[in-house]
Amino acid sequence: MEKCVKKAYAKINLGLDVIGRFPNGYHEVKMVMQTVGIYDVLTLEKIPEGILVTTDNGELPTDENNLIYKSAKLMKEKYSIQEGVRIHLEKNIPIAAGMAGGSTDAAATFIGMNELFDVGATEEELRELGVKVGADVPYCIMGGTALAEGIGERLSSLPAPKDCFLLIAKPDINVSTKYVYEHLDAEGVEKHPDIDGMIEALKQGSTDGIVERLGNVLENVTVKKYPVIQEIKENMLENGALGSLMSGSGPTVFGMFDKKETAEAALRVLEATGLAKQLFVTGFAKGGMYAG
Repeated sequence: MEKCVKKAYAKINLGLDVIGRFPNGYHEVKMVMQTVGIYDVLTLEKIPEGILVTTDNGELPTDENNLIYKSAKLMKEKYSIQEGVRIHLEKNIPIAAGMAGGSTDAAATFIGMNELFDVGATEEELRELGVKVGADVPYCIMGGTALAEGIGERLSSLPAPKDCFLLIAKPDINVSTKYVYEHLDAEGVEKHPDIDGMIEALKQGSTDGIVERLGNVLENVTVKKYPVIQEIKENMLENGALGSLMSGSGPTVFGMFDKKETAEAALRVLEATGLAKQLFVTGFAKGGMYAG
């Protein structure tokens, strides 16, 4: 094989709780993760030597500061890959959006390198390597619906939610995950999301149960700094969303809708307000890049 192409799916958090801190300073989380139908495309090709990253997005670095580059380097070192690789990224997932855009590109790089160079690594081995690049990378390798614990690397597969339509909106701001976690008072959180209840709702296939339990403690920080996030949530709810939530550390907001027409109409209304520049109507994705 000389070339392979991988889709790198974005994620949202149906629930995100921070339950403490580890001695090393990392936050202990409990999250329900879900892949959605927005994805980047990575094309990996063998070259004689080195690592060459290119992209159609001028905002992104293409050197060792890019997670794609870091992941390719780790794979080359871990599995003694002598040949080089050129990786081109077609970027569709919003940047710095709380949708694991960088992490999912890293995940696709691990999986693509494994395939391209016939390494033979298992999914578990790639996930163990992936956490060295970022806490969300193991989940992005796994994909689908999952409970993530620890710093996000301890994963348990969950039943997929019933299909529904999602309106995803990113306002024209970038949010630093580091800033959000540094400013979160984990001990001072008054209301924690009902993650266990969310898991039960997924097991029962109850969309209402999921909607009732949508929650993200990081909203306490991000919404305070960027009130536009709350405005977007309210706009979605006023225009037919069953529920709405900020994903990850933000600023992306998603709304769940039972009809595509309602989601598309809500998109047009939201677009007219100018509150968000990047808008998508999509759905849940099964995920699982590892299988191809």
